[in-house]
Amino acid sequence: MNFNLLLENLTNPALLFFVLGIIAVYLKSDLEIPPNSSKFISLYLLFAIGFKGGQELSHEAFTSEIGWSMLFGIGISLLIPFYTFFILKRKLNVFDSSAIAAAYGSVSAVTFVTAVSYLESQQLTLHGHMVAIMALMESPAIIISLVLLTIFNKEGISKNIKIPEVIKHSLTNGSVLLILGSLVIGFLASAKQAEGIKPFTNDLFKGFLAIFLLDMGITSGRKLKSFFSFGLFPFLFAIIIPLVNGCVFAMLSSLVTTDITNRFMFAILAASASYIAVPAAMKITVPQSNPGLYLPMALAVTFPINITVGMPLYFLIVQHF
Repeated sequence: MNFNLLLENLTNPALLFFVLGIIAVYLKSDLEIPPNSSKFISLYLLFAIGFKGGQELSHEAFTSEIGWSMLFGIGISLLIPFYTFFILKRKLNVFDSSAIAAAYGSVSAVTFVTAVSYLESQQLTLHGHMVAIMALMESPAIIISLVLLTIFNKEGISKNIKIPEVIKHSLTNGSVLLILGSLVIGFLASAKQAEGIKPFTNDLFKGFLAIFLLDMGITSGRKLKSFFSFGLFPFLFAIIIPLVNGCVFAMLSSLVTTDITNRFMFAILAASASYIAVPAAMKITVPQSNPGLYLPMALAVTFPINITVGMPLYFLIVQHF
């Protein structure tokens, strides 16, 4: 049963398109997705997830479980950057440690989207409030990582870093704003109104996801080429830490919810690493950090690990523990 679950995920068309993208790079093919098309597809995926989440949320009553789940999600995004910073600081400088800790404490919207597709393959439906929780988990990790950088930077923290500006930037980040806005619109729309755009939000979703993952594969393949010059530590960190985070929080999530889909999504959120919101924030606040290090870690190593090994592993944990 365990092997069949893993095999089913490994033969998922969306994942295979991701692998095709990596292969295309190493074959030196001219295959590429135009940047404007790639941006449109990523916006579409966030819009579709947010809107469907809002529709689901409109059918849910706010309960103490949802309240505790929101606090649990924020707690995850505060805790992970705290301990990962100290692990990273043993081998890397404080600037890179801060940026990587922020990336692994924050969340990946694309991994979240892929996980939703995985749940649908298991005939399960995402609960709308998990979309709101994902959006809430974007910012806290960035703030914690900057506080740690302020404390441990012996050269003195850059005066350009202002925590209120960081919070504002995190909340107005395009991906966060779109998914939150779509969530609200989906919540306000009636079932009849939502039916009118259902072919766009539902029927086209998996096809667009496959093309987007092809683009992600191409991007990852290009970044992997220079990544290994940083040594073995970042590579091992990008494999081990996400899997540990995902497994631990898959089990701990039982403290706030018994729902399998919610627990699975908490595991995914804990295991994922941001390569959109955090790099944008770090570019402004910590320009001394090296994007050639934390971007490949999150995108080229952690992302494929989560969608190949991580998802079936976390799903098994929430089913049996």
